[in-house]
Amino acid sequence: MFGGTGYNIFNVALIARAFLFFAYPTHMTGDSVFVRTGGTWGWDSGMTAVDGFSGATPLGVLATTTESNVMPVDFWTAFNGLIPGSVGETCGWAILLGACLLLMTGVASWKTMLSIFGTAALTAFLFNEFGPDTAGAHFPWYMHLVTGGLMFGAVFMATDPVTSARTECGKWIYGALIGFMVIVIRVLNPGYPEGMMLAILLGNTFAPLIDWCVVRANINKRMKRA
Repeated sequence: MFGGTGYNIFNVALIARAFLFFAYPTHMTGDSVFVRTGGTWGWDSGMTAVDGFSGATPLGVLATTTESNVMPVDFWTAFNGLIPGSVGETCGWAILLGACLLLMTGVASWKTMLSIFGTAALTAFLFNEFGPDTAGAHFPWYMHLVTGGLMFGAVFMATDPVTSARTECGKWIYGALIGFMVIVIRVLNPGYPEGMMLAILLGNTFAPLIDWCVVRANINKRMKRA
């Protein structure tokens, strides 16, 4: 409806997921999916191995707890992908390998990625130091980078060349907006523990305006020189 391939204003995969998430929330959360073996729940010595199981993600645990300074998992466990999560988003080192491939081929911008990670880390640190006395605010700032879809979204979704900012300065602003909003949504919205999907879609919305402002600023600067 926007003119064909390459003219879409939103990331196609994310806008489809957003529709499914809000139209069919009970089916998308995974709460109704479970594995039971040997008459018991969970992992114990009496259970046989299964191909997969579902459970609350670290961010899901964080959203439902009432205690502060909670850390459901440690950094390296999360970075190595040994935690529940959506397909493709849990293993940090595998995502970084994908980032290297995108950067080597020139598909993605390192400025967008670095801006998202840096702003998200800074925002999480500020909430950790000065935020309200809640579990979300006191979740260790570095854990935000390796839990949920932040890494996957920053590498594969936010860098979509069609829907992201195209000016060099605009890429920094675009990434900063996404990195800031994902932490704000995670910390201040108890009903939605993730936030990366909405943050990227918000960034897609403002990407054309960001580019326009950058171009206008450059034009005005050159006119003043003349």
